[in-house]
Amino acid sequence: MKLTGVLFFPVTPFDGNGEVDTDALARHVATGVEHGTGGVFAACGTGELTSLSRDEQALVVRTAVRETAGRVPVLAGAGGPLGTALDHARAAAEAGADGLLLLPPWLAQGPAEGLREYVAAVASVGLPVILYQRGPLVLSPAEAVELARIPGVVGLKDGLGDIDRVQRIVLAVRAALGEDFTFFNGLPTAELTQTAYRAIGVDLYSSAAFAFVPEVATAFNRALENDPELVGRLLNDFYAPLVELRSTVPGYAVSLVKAGLRLRGHDVGAVRPPLVDLGREHLTELSRIIDAGLALARAAS
Repeated sequence: MKLTGVLFFPVTPFDGNGEVDTDALARHVATGVEHGTGGVFAACGTGELTSLSRDEQALVVRTAVRETAGRVPVLAGAGGPLGTALDHARAAAEAGADGLLLLPPWLAQGPAEGLREYVAAVASVGLPVILYQRGPLVLSPAEAVELARIPGVVGLKDGLGDIDRVQRIVLAVRAALGEDFTFFNGLPTAELTQTAYRAIGVDLYSSAAFAFVPEVATAFNRALENDPELVGRLLNDFYAPLVELRSTVPGYAVSLVKAGLRLRGHDVGAVRPPLVDLGREHLTELSRIIDAGLALARAAS
């Protein structure tokens, strides 16, 4: 499994009755593929995995696999209690997913040995596993190497943003296992820090913005290679204001994405509790930020 380009984390659309809207999800995934994503991560953090039932997670993954039709890899979110994480993994395998993004166990925390057994159990289902370092999962380089040695564990998504720690993990894992292990920047608005991650050898990143303004996200990704001026303008006028808005309310990392899609004419419904949708003032600010980003992307095309 080779991941390239901008990684796409689709939302999970809900209809007026609060049920998963598979037609809206299929259109959403198709748009991401059309804009050149290098991988689709279905029913993960942006897809509100923690609010989905096991049957809903399976439905979301099946829909994403069917819509991509093998054009790009599809990875499914898994996590929670071990039994639930195993159900997620088995459903993803049955749906034809290419791998898993394994979120940290929720609430319960154990020693390193227990985490290793948890990861090994999920990996034993047979799909390649990318670990998600965030929240309670904070690894030392030695712990990262131990988890990376588990058969089936192929990557690490970093959602902490501790560059010193990530650099030491990257060096330790690559020294132990070689260059094939996948690392990517998975902060909520990864573009804001991607130049720093590139400097320590992590070129791959996920993009929340890609889900609602793929034009802006792809323009930024192209500019990273040879247009530092555009990178700076997009950071100043789009990404930095987006991060400031995201930081105003817990959970806005997901709520902003759904609100952005609705502003652009895609009916994906509301977020589920405990997340909340944007208030009117924040919605107005998001609309302004989107317009600024799109103007820059159009000027660069």
